Amino acid sequence: MDTDELSNEAYEGIIIEAEKFHHDLTLQFGVLASSCKNETDYLSKAKQLIKRIERLNRSNLSIIFFDTIPSKKDLDATLEKILMNISALESIPESERHFDF
Repeated sequence: MDTDELSNEAYEGIIIEAEKFHHDLTLQFGVLASSCKNETDYLSKAKQLIKRIERLNRSNLSIIFFDTIPSKKDLDATLEKILMNISALESIPESERHFDF
């Protein structure tokens, strides 16, 4: 799938939230969509990605951030916000989410 196929709620809660923090983080969540079958699969894999990123130490963050590596504390706060957004999104039935396509 492509990020265009995500509901507006998922796009805003994950992609836009990541972009507010750092474009390189947005890329990770964007590329993730290409390996997903549907939004449910995407949300599950996004949570797994967050767990993997949270386990990285500062020196290993260079595999995600190509220029300036952000504060680990700020990154963790952003990832927690995205997790909360995912949790809120999962409580909305898919039939009640808004899709552009």
